[in-house]
Order: sequence, then structure tokens, then C-alpha cells
Amino acid sequence: MKHETRSSKPEKLILGKDAKVLRQVAKPVELKDISSKKLGDVIARMKRAVHAEDDGVAIAAPQIGASLRIFVVRGGVIPQVPEDRVFINPEIVKASRKKKKMEEGCLSLRYLYGAVERHEKMTIYAWDEKGKKHIIGASGLLAQIFQHEIDHLEGILFTDKAKNVRDLPPTKNEA
Repeated sequence: MKHETRSSKPEKLILGKDAKVLRQVAKPVELKDISSKKLGDVIARMKRAVHAEDDGVAIAAPQIGASLRIFVVRGGVIPQVPEDRVFINPEIVKASRKKKKMEEGCLSLRYLYGAVERHEKMTIYAWDEKGKKHIIGASGLLAQIFQHEIDHLEGILFTDKAKNVRDLPPTKNEA
């Protein structure tokens, strides 16, 4: 995984661990507001932020300072999501009983990693940025992403659940 230094970026797009909004339960988006310019601007900022990080796979609105129940999965990172995909007001419909420890990191907690026990499979529903409701089943990495991002919307960071959290700063070759 290649990491960039924060100083090389013109603006700080992603908030760090001390931002209060990361510990708050995000507000639901009113369905009438889904097609608004204001919400479109938030989603555009989220996409810019996740694409600004080589190792970014997804981002939740609170990570850019917006207390809204939205997350974006970056397109092209996993086969199930070929293009950026927006999830508005996501809700877990079903989760498998079987869980698995999975390694995680977070763009708001740079260079911290740890094992988090996550459901292996899950189904969520959410609206897209066009106002269409979707029911999505996922397993493996996509199920892990759903759980990690929904945790963000509940004010929970992965380090609250992780075992053996460790700090792995980039090497000089990666910086």
C-alpha cells in the first residue's frame, strides 16, 4: 500500500481522529434533499477525498465534516463496485451469524491498523444519489466496508472494536 504525506496535499480533505463529528451519530438525509445541489456538493467532496488517498476504499460523510448518513465506496477497488457508489441512509437488513476477524485501517486514523470482528455477510438497503432505493447483499471485503462505514455514521471508530491496534507509519520509500 502506498501512502502519501499529508503535507503534499493542497487542502485537508479528511478529518483526523480528534474531530468531534466523528463521535456523533450522523443525521439522516431527508429524501426530498437527495437531488439538492448542497447534497451533491457533499458527495463530490467525499469522492474527491477518497480518490486523493492511494489506499482509500471508502469514506463516510462525517470524515469530511458533514454529519449526514452517507458513505461512498470507491469504484475499481473491488470487482463488485466498478464505479464510485453512493449509499444514503444505509440500514442493515440482515447480518450473518458467522463472524471473522479482518484487518482494518481508516483514513481518519492514519497508519493505525487492527483486527476487527465483522459479520462475513450482510444485506443493507440504501438510496443512491438519484433517489433510488437499493437492497444490496455483500460478503468479504464489501461486507466489511459496509460495517466500517455504518459504524462511522454511528460515531464509532474501528479502534473502538479492534484488537491489537498498531501504528504502522509509512517507510521513507512509501512517503
